[in-house]
Amino acid sequence: MYPEWHLREKDAGEKSLEEKVVELLADRHYTVTTAESCTGGLIAGTLVNVAGASDVLNEGYVTYSNEAKERLVGVKHETLERYGAVSEQTAGEMAQGAAKAAGADAALSATGIAGPGGGTAEKPVGLVYVGCFLRGKTSVKECRFSGDRAENRMNTVKTALSMLEEALEQESKNDESHD
Repeated sequence: MYPEWHLREKDAGEKSLEEKVVELLADRHYTVTTAESCTGGLIAGTLVNVAGASDVLNEGYVTYSNEAKERLVGVKHETLERYGAVSEQTAGEMAQGAAKAAGADAALSATGIAGPGGGTAEKPVGLVYVGCFLRGKTSVKECRFSGDRAENRMNTVKTALSMLEEALEQESKNDESHD
């Protein structure tokens, strides 16, 4: 199914992306949650590959339907009506809402069109929005992947974990500059 279930670096002995993220979260005593649509829980599942993930991941949400996005993570109905489920606005609200619902310091969200069907001229297959919330700050990245369904989902996971790693490292740099 997924030949590279772990998002490992090519060099042996290096930590995988998910190992780095779990370690950064654990070092800060932070918790993380996920709100996932097109990835269907794959971000949370990838974090769970790491021993010790239970110290940082308490829960996650698979919000495949619009109703679930509203009910579980508080995406506004108006946002879905105006911008659609696959939008920067929805991804941001998913991340913020998941963090609030779980009482987590960090949250990752993903909403997009994994393929092979479902795309339009305006929102083609491979269009994904990834949200990252960390202690009050939210960023969203628009991605345009060109793989098959599984590749698009895995690329979304890599993007989400990279965004959180970068946000945590930036926070560390900001903390050091204030010492």
